[in-house]
Parts: sequence; structure tokens; C-alpha cells
Amino acid sequence: MNFLGQIYGLKATLKPKSYEFGYSVKDAQSGNDYDRRESSDGNVVRGEYRVQLPDGRTQIVTYHADWQTGFHADVRYEGEARYPEPTHNNNQGGYNYNAPSDFSGSLNGFQGNSYKPSTAYGPPGYH
Repeated sequence: MNFLGQIYGLKATLKPKSYEFGYSVKDAQSGNDYDRRESSDGNVVRGEYRVQLPDGRTQIVTYHADWQTGFHADVRYEGEARYPEPTHNNNQGGYNYNAPSDFSGSLNGFQGNSYKPSTAYGPPGYH
């Protein structure tokens, strides 16, 4: 007996429903390029999604799932990864930091700590 039958004493059986959907997003300004399709016959779900990765490749995931064997996915990639050329600034400050032109300090690392914390503490305060 199904859930509704247990609660309401109904003899009806719930049958799996089939469905199908899909959508695409392509936004040149943000670089978002995404596509998804999925369908089900009521017992097995099948689908695929594609996403444009930041390195220029397209990741494609094809999947199917059912109640007996669970979720199965095949992941593959199209295209070749492209990475930007690194920029160097003569190791000044790290993280590709360029000091402002009116900067008069040093970028040669840690120069010491002029702040000296107190080693004596007062009595605890209660609120």
C-alpha cells in the first residue's frame, strides 16, 4: 500500500510521471555559457549539461539515474585549456602589486613592529 493509502485508506496507486525540460544561458558580458537538458520516462532520468569553464574548455556531463542502480555520470571535456600569460613586476610586493607612483616607502618586506602590546592586564570587567 502506498503512503496515501496508509493515511487515507485509498486504494489508488501513484504512478511515476514522465517529464522533459531544458534551458540555456549565454551571456557574453559575464562569460556565462551553460546548457541543460533532462528527461524521464517515470522510471529512468537521463540528462546532460554543458558549461564553459574559465580556462576555455567546455565541460559536458551526461548522466542517468534510476531506483535500482542509482546515479551514473560521464564527465568529459571539449577544447584545450588556455591560461593567461603570467605578468612579472620585478618581484616588487608580490601578488603582482604595483605601488602607487607617489609611494615613498619600501616594498622589501617586513620592517618590524612599532606597536608594543601591554603585558599587564587590569581586573576583569563584569557587565
